[in-house]
Amino acid sequence: MSIGVTGASGLLGRRVAARLLDAVDPAEVVLTSRSVDSLSEFAARGARIRRIDFTEPATLADAFADVDRLLLVSTDSVGDRVAGHLAAIAAAAAAGVELVVYTSVPEPVDVNPALVVPDHRATEDALRASGMKWISLRNNLYADIQLPTIEHAAASGKFVTNVGDGRAAYVTRDDCAAAAVGALTGLAADDTAYDVTGPEALSAHDLARLAGPAVEVVDVDDTTYESGLVTAGLPRGVAQLLTSFGASIREGYLSAVTPAVEHLTGAKPAPLSSLLP
Repeated sequence: MSIGVTGASGLLGRRVAARLLDAVDPAEVVLTSRSVDSLSEFAARGARIRRIDFTEPATLADAFADVDRLLLVSTDSVGDRVAGHLAAIAAAAAAGVELVVYTSVPEPVDVNPALVVPDHRATEDALRASGMKWISLRNNLYADIQLPTIEHAAASGKFVTNVGDGRAAYVTRDDCAAAAVGALTGLAADDTAYDVTGPEALSAHDLARLAGPAVEVVDVDDTTYESGLVTAGLPRGVAQLLTSFGASIREGYLSAVTPAVEHLTGAKPAPLSSLLP
């Protein structure tokens, strides 16, 4: 059985690649990236390395040749990635890929305000219509990317947020990678969506307590939050994305805690606190 991974040079893809090479015969692993040089360490371990670019159809056909199971890691071009995802799905089907595992988001429904939702919904729809078997790993927000916010709150004494009373079941990238490997190696049911979460749903007050006992939670509306992020130096698009995730948390779309990580890996997920120094 040959297993392929797209985006293998990325933050999630590299973690998947490293774990996958420990789990199966490296000769059966195909790792793809636009930057093949960045995958030299995996090539040295015996993985097959192929160049891929979702905007270049010829690279898709070559990348997916002889691949039985494929992890399609969603690209980071929010709002401008559906065409690439659909091209990859079509190429995978044409190449004879049997199963596609896709990294998605919890509750990709119209009313979820997270800006990533339309991309993921369109990709999931295409997978279901592709004729291939599919698994959707609907990863909660990464615990890893909450660390700078916690550090800033610790330094300033204020945790500014637009999540209100909402909670999120933050999950580590390592646990998402382990879940992906489990799905690729047969521990998941076909044609199923899994909400991949951490062990608990945390509120803004929980995160503030991780920052320090005297940290104050400052609730603001979406407009104020977005403006504050821009003032702090973030690009407008990034600020809008982060604000939309806050709204999604506030409205309850990221609060569910599931046993998916343990089911797919055999180990309980790590709490966000485990990432703190």
